[in-house]
Amino acid sequence: MNSIGQQPLGSPFSAASTAQDVIAGIDLSGRNAVVTGGYSGLGLETTRALVAAGARVVVPARRPDVARAALAGVGGDVEVIAMDLADLGTVRAAAAHLRETLTGLDLLFATAGIMATPERRVGPGWESQLAVNHFGHFTLACELYPLLAAGAGARVVVYSSGGHGITDFRRHDPHFRTGYDKWHAYGQAKTANVLFAVHLDALGRGDGVRAFALHPGAIITGLQRDMTLQEQVERGWVDEHGNVIGEGFKTASQGAATGLWAATSPLLADRGGVYLEDCEIASVTGTTGEGGVRAYAVDPDAAARLWELSVAATGVGPVGG
Repeated sequence: MNSIGQQPLGSPFSAASTAQDVIAGIDLSGRNAVVTGGYSGLGLETTRALVAAGARVVVPARRPDVARAALAGVGGDVEVIAMDLADLGTVRAAAAHLRETLTGLDLLFATAGIMATPERRVGPGWESQLAVNHFGHFTLACELYPLLAAGAGARVVVYSSGGHGITDFRRHDPHFRTGYDKWHAYGQAKTANVLFAVHLDALGRGDGVRAFALHPGAIITGLQRDMTLQEQVERGWVDEHGNVIGEGFKTASQGAATGLWAATSPLLADRGGVYLEDCEIASVTGTTGEGGVRAYAVDPDAAARLWELSVAATGVGPVGG
């Protein structure tokens, strides 16, 4: 396993930093960004910050009307297009639209996701959390790769989670044919997110495309929609009225900060394929709950194997030059 580069570099920001802190002084005029889930939770905070910095932002959305209503007050240059990460046909259609309308793509945020869902099957019988969180974003990034390679130093920001520490990628049974566990399914999908960024960076760096995975921190957003209030109370996240009481929980703006730092920090200009948290490169760790990244999630050989599996599953074309 290889954890080279997975060392903190002295970022001026921290867990307490907000999206506004990170984006202050950054000029993104003339830059194009795509933000999946860019109309709710961390995605909405990301869209707001990018627009404030002058970027043009495209928000693919499963519910375009809801997205447009949520983004009505954001201002700036924001376009909503239809796309459902669970339906690769719509992902390819959205990518085709973007290839026709953009000459280059500078920033791709894979922000949308689902967590701890009841067992659901999508596409050809895929487990839904792996399908939405990984295969959907994998397909989108690969389909948009020509635009990313045409940009000047494009960056891909993949939202993972500390939940990747639950489990390595289950090559023996990635779709839980032998019994479903919603948290192991979530953990596997989040590990896949990290491995995806590792190999995308390896393939793309020759074209100036760098990729990063990250843990945004603990934040109560719409991500918890499939959990009951009682489950969240039992985990110590909220009280019986739904008020956030979990120690160390962040605001949505603080949760979006690490992704924006990944996308814009000059400290990361010659880096990539690393896992970030609290606006810093995380250290490799082996204990669940202490933060950092597991060695299995940044293993380049495992990342290459997952890439091959994902290409076979989705049928995307080659990436990188």
